[in-house]
Amino acid sequence: MQNNQNKSSGGYKNLAFFRQTEIIYDFTMEFCARYINYKSRTKDQMEQAARSGKQNISEGYAQLNERGKDKLLRVARGSLEELLQDYQDFLRQKELFLWDKDDPRAKEVRNLVYKIKDNKDYNLYKGYLCDPEAAANAMICLINQTNMMLNQKIRWLEENQTQEKNFSPREKWLDRQMEKERTKAAGFQENLKEETRRRGLVFTRLGFMDAEKARQLGLEEIETS
Repeated sequence: MQNNQNKSSGGYKNLAFFRQTEIIYDFTMEFCARYINYKSRTKDQMEQAARSGKQNISEGYAQLNERGKDKLLRVARGSLEELLQDYQDFLRQKELFLWDKDDPRAKEVRNLVYKIKDNKDYNLYKGYLCDPEAAANAMICLINQTNMMLNQKIRWLEENQTQEKNFSPREKWLDRQMEKERTKAAGFQENLKEETRRRGLVFTRLGFMDAEKARQLGLEEIETS
């Protein structure tokens, strides 16, 4: 039972937004150790928000239904938004610059996300920790990118749930039955075409008749669908 659950839920580790939250968590832990007073509440809040962003994705993909997954992904998204605000507050309170989205440095950071393959690629961002302004801005870029991916996933889950809700169990059963009938009818039509070809018959406005006779009477063949 446990092995089956791991197979169904463990795939989240390969998701881009999960790998990014691992980097955000590792980076934030080191950022706080370097630049945030170890006695401050902000340190605890940032570390908890970074951990929550990562852990709730993991827990969400362990859920057996999409409603549970959706709920926990929203929690992860909220935690990352809280962490984003903390990094922005850090820049403001320290009178450091928040990079514009068109700043070459911001573009350089955003391009790093395409090089991420696993959590070891944290090293792609680690160099930014040497400077507090660069470090905070690097995480602001990565968190924004991760939130955009989570937004897309949450919207997909929401739409999927809406579609499921629109159909009652009986309607779903009827839909399956109709699909079976459509498949059966398509098979019958193919068999009918094959049989008429074998007998040298064609279908005209007067019904099925010998192909040669239809040509003599000037009757056109009508395709059966």
